[in-house]
Amino acid sequence: MTLAGSADSTPAGDTSRSSAKALSALNFFLADVRDGLGPFLGVFLIGEGWSAATIGYVMTIGGIAGMLATTPLGALADATRAKRMMVAVCAVLAIVASLVILFVPTVPFVAASQIATGIAGAAIGPAIAALTLGLVGQSGLAFQLGRNEAWNHGGNVVAAALSGLFGYWYGLPAVFVLMTLMAAGSLVALAMIRPNDIDHATARGLEHGGGSEAGDKAPEGFRALLKNPRLVILAGCMMLFHLGNGAMLPLLGLRVAADGSFDPAAYTAATIIIAQLTMIPLALLASRVARARGYFIVFLAALVALPVRGLVAGLYGDLYSLVPVQILDGVGAGLLGVAVPGLVAQIMRGTGRVNVALGAVMTVQGLGASISPSVGGAIATAYGYEAAFLALGAFALPALVIWVIFGARFRAMRPTTDG
Repeated sequence: MTLAGSADSTPAGDTSRSSAKALSALNFFLADVRDGLGPFLGVFLIGEGWSAATIGYVMTIGGIAGMLATTPLGALADATRAKRMMVAVCAVLAIVASLVILFVPTVPFVAASQIATGIAGAAIGPAIAALTLGLVGQSGLAFQLGRNEAWNHGGNVVAAALSGLFGYWYGLPAVFVLMTLMAAGSLVALAMIRPNDIDHATARGLEHGGGSEAGDKAPEGFRALLKNPRLVILAGCMMLFHLGNGAMLPLLGLRVAADGSFDPAAYTAATIIIAQLTMIPLALLASRVARARGYFIVFLAALVALPVRGLVAGLYGDLYSLVPVQILDGVGAGLLGVAVPGLVAQIMRGTGRVNVALGAVMTVQGLGASISPSVGGAIATAYGYEAAFLALGAFALPALVIWVIFGARFRAMRPTTDG
């Protein structure tokens, strides 16, 4: 199976070939936009004299901003027909934010840029999910989610490799320039998605023949999450997972930057490349497993990977431990990228509230992700990086227990044909 797939092999129905290719290209270029500068931000700020704790606090501010914005932006993705414009605004915000950090690396401006990046990242998730569902429908969703994730991770590999090379040759400012170019590329790909190929009723989870009344109701926001026990369980597990996962990769870069044992730009790029190369086949595999056995087993495997990753990173601090640590990162992220939106689409199918529900889940998981840098940075400052990695990995254990206990609610969930 190729990453791009083919018009004949995909169950995307009548979706045009050009829009499908453009969606793949969009996911590729958004790879360096969706998560902002990621671990390169910490490495850059360490060079500017910042402490690990201060970097963690600033990243937390951005995470909180994204967390607060995700549910309203998910509701917007359900309601608006300007889904492409949502993504375009995010790309522009990413460009402005990266340039601000490069030229004015002070706490107020970096914090403001992280807020903008957090909001942009919060909007991209529901917007891409809505575009995908609107283009391929429920029957093609699992396949397309796997393809989206594969292209996204492929973009991350290319961006990380170029960032490492340019950072080594020209210094870390070259990473900011590359991110700006990737954001511009996403705008070009976005313009190639034909608006007429997007079914906006299907994009929000309405069944065929669901009627306009369901589509005209005001989005429920958090009520869609709180009234549905399966969404509550899923969101809680994601919060615990990201509480442990959010700070792990930045801390790997900070550990190297702090002791000066290796070029930080090259090391950070290597951490990303190893993980992303793992995510590409895992995302495609997750798509196949979900269609054959359901989303439950895919999500379970992702939860198992994080405690093991924290254990390896905490007990083995040498350069060679980077490989298994980041392979495990790729396992978790590659599987979740398919499982989470797929589970939400199944849980909310027929309600017209798929993207606001996805936004609500992302809001709750964002709570864990936003706290993680502060928690990880504080533990690393007080007790060392080894203790931080062990503690972060342990946060996923309660999520694993919850998922196993309540798994009966999810075992039957697997991709189905359009209604």
